[in-house]
Amino acid sequence: MRFFITILTATLAVGACNRDVASASVAADSTAAKPVATSGADAAAAPRAEAAVRDVTIPAGTQLPIVLDTGVGSSTSRVEQPVHAHLARSVVVNGQTVLPEGSAVSGVVTDATRSARVKGRAHVAVRFDTLTPRGVDERYNIRTTAVGRTAPGTKKKDALEIGGGAAGGALIGALIGGKKGAAIGTATGAGAGTAVVLSTRGKEVSLPKGAALTLRLVEPITVRVKS
Repeated sequence: MRFFITILTATLAVGACNRDVASASVAADSTAAKPVATSGADAAAAPRAEAAVRDVTIPAGTQLPIVLDTGVGSSTSRVEQPVHAHLARSVVVNGQTVLPEGSAVSGVVTDATRSARVKGRAHVAVRFDTLTPRGVDERYNIRTTAVGRTAPGTKKKDALEIGGGAAGGALIGALIGGKKGAAIGTATGAGAGTAVVLSTRGKEVSLPKGAALTLRLVEPITVRVKS
């Protein structure tokens, strides 16, 4: 009888143990099935989908208002010298901004001619051939009209200088020797005036840093724009 009771007690203990193991297994499976919550910091760290990008063509004839970042001058610059500038305002096509304000443009000096002593006025010109939209790591080749400046003519001023010298010479000659002296004085004065003109260069010209210019596209360009 005592032996029977002992076996019954052992059997009940084993059954209870098996139930505890099964309960623990179910609890573990239930915990594994639950989704793990994501904190706000983890969500922010997740990569964002890139904005869609499309190609937009800027037509020929479009004006590009720029401000010079590099000053140039007829007496200080040389041909092929690099020149830099930026867009003074955004360029819009069909209601969409395709080139933001501040986009960089660059080019070279195409002419830098000093004024001559007798003939030839000073002239300076630049042409821009590269465009880099602000905030975009891309560069585009462009063809634009050249922009420049030419010194004003000095013929009237030269004539006044020569005439003034002649008049002064005539006055001095007349005081010294009458009509004959006046004729001699006129010739002498005119020669002196001419000498002044020949020894003096005309005005030089420049396009200083900060100068506002307007370029015009000769050919259309296609740029990539974020939608």
